[in-house]
Amino acid sequence: MDTGTAAAPPELIQLLTPEGERTDHPDYPLELSTEDIKDLYRDLVLVRRIDTEAIALQRQGELGIWASLLGQEAAQIGSGRALGPNDMAFPTYREHGVAWCRGIDPVQLLELYRGVSHGGWNPKDHRFHLYTIVIGSQTLHATGYAMGIQRDGTEEAVIVYFGDGATSQGDVNEAFVWASVFNTPTVFFCQNNQWAISEPLERQSRIPLYQRALGFGFPGIRVDGNDVLACYAVTKKAMRAAREGQGPTLIEAFTYRMGAHTTTDDPTRYRLASDLEAWKLKDPIERVRSYLVRNGQVAADFFAAIDEEAAKVGASFREACRTMPDPPPLAIFDHVYTEETPIIREERDQFAAYLDSFVDEEATR
Repeated sequence: MDTGTAAAPPELIQLLTPEGERTDHPDYPLELSTEDIKDLYRDLVLVRRIDTEAIALQRQGELGIWASLLGQEAAQIGSGRALGPNDMAFPTYREHGVAWCRGIDPVQLLELYRGVSHGGWNPKDHRFHLYTIVIGSQTLHATGYAMGIQRDGTEEAVIVYFGDGATSQGDVNEAFVWASVFNTPTVFFCQNNQWAISEPLERQSRIPLYQRALGFGFPGIRVDGNDVLACYAVTKKAMRAAREGQGPTLIEAFTYRMGAHTTTDDPTRYRLASDLEAWKLKDPIERVRSYLVRNGQVAADFFAAIDEEAAKVGASFREACRTMPDPPPLAIFDHVYTEETPIIREERDQFAAYLDSFVDEEATR
């Protein structure tokens, strides 16, 4: 029976409003110093600069493609800085901010998109796995890894990132089942930017995504994905619970992809410009800046110094991309498996023969 009353909107954990006002939440107390918040602001600005430079590099033909994180910086920096040194992160192909937090050289991110390596870093060194292109498959990898460390008895936890579109994939739902029944130390971090590639959120779910966790038997939380403080506090608590044996948690970071899905996408074909303008008012960087200004907690030259550092990072990033050496053609067959297989050997030999079929005109003159 319709009672005529609208359903209450889902609770959104928020500790910093879009206007830069600090708020409190009884379940997520957070004490950060001014220096801590300044460091978070620096992270946000530098990661956005790296992202915008990469977009420009792709447009200039230096990268084959790029997946932007514009608008999702707070979700990534907040959650990334909440991880412990021994925790393991499983990314998609867009977690440039988390990679930054785990100490990955941003230039290494370019190797995949420029096509010069299989990934660019050792996951063990940074506790950050390689980027995953197949939508949602990393949730199974993360859950299996979590089952392993659970049996090893280590005090670690796992976080795995995915988007709202991935929640419709079977892999993600299977990972939820396994994580739930085995009570694994897994935090599922969904960056709900509301558009997947080009489908609106209502094509993914009839209910808020975080509420799906209840059906699998573990808690779900929706956090303001443009609030770096809330993302930090919520993730820190969920990771601690995972380490303590309380099982998995689903965090839905409710945010908005302000740019294109990738540099091959045209978002103007499927979403309204007015929506983008509304979300620009919730910009994750501007709200931290407003907080610092509002509370008079920074020197007059602080923001200028960060902007100057960002410009230097951007220039270095561009130069490193343009001067990146191409690998030998046969290197594509290296490190595909731990040991070389007959099929890989045959394919490599065939490709080598193909390359040898070209006559060096200079040598024959």
